[in-house]
Amino acid sequence: MSKEILINVTPQETRVAILENGVLQELYIERSSRKGLVGNVYIGKVVRVLPGMDAAFIDIGLERAAFLHASDIEKSHTQNGHSETTPRTISQLLHEGKKILVQVVKDPLGSKGARLTTNITIPSRYLVFLPNSETIGVSSKIEDDKARQRLKDMLLEHDDLIGGSGYILRTAAEQSTPESLRRDIKYLKNLWTSIEELKVSAKSGDVVHQDLPLHLRVLRDMVDDDLEKIKIDSRENCKRMNEFASKYVTELAATIEHYPGERPIFDLYGVEDEIQKALERKVQLKSGGYLIIDQTEAMTTIDVNTGAFVGHRNLEETIFKTNLEAAQAIVRQLRIRNLGGIIIIDFIDMLEDEHKRQVMRALNKCLDRDHAKTNVSEVSSLGLVEMTRKRTRESLEHILCEECPTCDGRGSVKTAETVCFEIFREVIREARQFDAKKLMVLASQEVIDMLLDEEANSLAELEGFINISIRLQAEVLYSQEQFDVVIM
Repeated sequence: MSKEILINVTPQETRVAILENGVLQELYIERSSRKGLVGNVYIGKVVRVLPGMDAAFIDIGLERAAFLHASDIEKSHTQNGHSETTPRTISQLLHEGKKILVQVVKDPLGSKGARLTTNITIPSRYLVFLPNSETIGVSSKIEDDKARQRLKDMLLEHDDLIGGSGYILRTAAEQSTPESLRRDIKYLKNLWTSIEELKVSAKSGDVVHQDLPLHLRVLRDMVDDDLEKIKIDSRENCKRMNEFASKYVTELAATIEHYPGERPIFDLYGVEDEIQKALERKVQLKSGGYLIIDQTEAMTTIDVNTGAFVGHRNLEETIFKTNLEAAQAIVRQLRIRNLGGIIIIDFIDMLEDEHKRQVMRALNKCLDRDHAKTNVSEVSSLGLVEMTRKRTRESLEHILCEECPTCDGRGSVKTAETVCFEIFREVIREARQFDAKKLMVLASQEVIDMLLDEEANSLAELEGFINISIRLQAEVLYSQEQFDVVIM
């Protein structure tokens, strides 16, 4: 599988597209006005302790206070010389006004503030540094026991530098050398020293460590063995990426390439069209089937339909092939749209158990390439697949879109007929309440047209009933649900 990374940079935002075999699989957007906070380290101040939730709200200088649960607070390994066995409550750990070093693990999502931890982790290309731990671990994605032990042994060769700190070897460490690991350890140690120095003089709400900008995080976090090219359309940022690569990831320097073309890089590779498609509810499958994706506050639901696909042999085979194709398309949509939390997939009901197993295998195989952590259940008795996908940043829809002002996010509006009946009720209400000689109805063009056509008889009867003249006026700026009844 060939993999390319395209980077589009403007003063307002940086966009990164990950293509596999020429097809868009993931999209990252970072706007200069709203940069992601995950990985940033702050001096926080406890503003409220919530014993009932075993959590606290922390002020880190953002619009909304951030959330810190007791389970995310680093606890000392020993207490009075003995291992700490009983977890302490939030009231024992924190008090209002206390200053504390915290790291963002989840960006603010919707109406929720950022999620914090005091278990600081700082990543480099091959390692994750754990300053408050002594753990030496290996990424769970490296499954071979011999490879895991080899990497641990290679890291422990630098015991003189490691000291009492903890490290986790990342998946990329499989390609590392003892020299590259030593270079990463030195970099992380120096970075932690600078954080501790800043911590002394910093005030609450101050950032003491900011994660790398998106175009540099690409080099640190998003590359693997399949990567062929990284193309970026900014000469200045291409230079910065080359400097970063030559210092920390020398093996990637040859893959970085400046794109000088006049045609926008995302247009050239069809990424802009894919972004527009990723904002639609309906996803068309090649076979003629389709998906319906609905993102709500509580969960995301995905419905699979055969649509125009009629198959060639029998109904069960048609359903099976549609579900197989849907499994691949669903994972791709999860990655592109960055959908997280609880996800319910309603595959078309299959009668044969072997078909169910094959669809689940296809789903899990595709999820293996997903960077986000996922947990998938088996097909339930109702024919649904329940899964979770770790969410650390806003979905594509929440970044690019806002709630519809016409329907207030409901996804539908009242019909013109419904609004006409509401107007009739409001007219009666106004006539009974006030001594009016004439009333004027202001509404959208669609509603006024209906009042003059289909509902003209009803309007005439209403005028006779209240014995008041009613004038109509169309307002081009009114939505279909909006109207006013004015006394004249």
